[in-house]
Amino acid sequence: MSTQIILTANVEHLGTEGQVVSVADGYARNFLIPRGLAMPATAANLKRVEALRKKREAEAAAALAAAKEIATKLTKQAFEIVARVGAEDKLYGAITAQDIADALQKAGITVDRKQILLEHPIHTAGVYDVDVKLHPQVATKVKIHIVGGDTGEAPAPEAEDAPKKARKK
Repeated sequence: MSTQIILTANVEHLGTEGQVVSVADGYARNFLIPRGLAMPATAANLKRVEALRKKREAEAAAALAAAKEIATKLTKQAFEIVARVGAEDKLYGAITAQDIADALQKAGITVDRKQILLEHPIHTAGVYDVDVKLHPQVATKVKIHIVGGDTGEAPAPEAEDAPKKARKK
């Protein structure tokens, strides 16, 4: 005997979420349904799954549209990061994906640091094209200018030149 079920999660070698499949009665009753991997294929459950599928498609379309909008904003402008620079334009530290995300945030564009594909931190001043993957279907490049200058931090205190007093015994 076989039973019609609706998968509520991806099950390896069986199907994907929302798919209607036929399985053995015992497999459905003793394994899939108790673990929340499937539900019986009744008319009410089919309607619920269809409504859920439509909702997810609408959310996915909205996410894709938002990613495309952000991508157009990113490609239209260049972003500047001010960092302390030493000899030969080498930075006193490094520019990381978080620093780039912060620069984009200051410009009003919210991008997660995990979406910024930076192979290695940047250690020299200059102009860089950094890859940003906003969505599985939307990737773009961002132009980043790293310039030397005052970062707004207080200068380090100077060491005193006064000799140390000798201890008396």
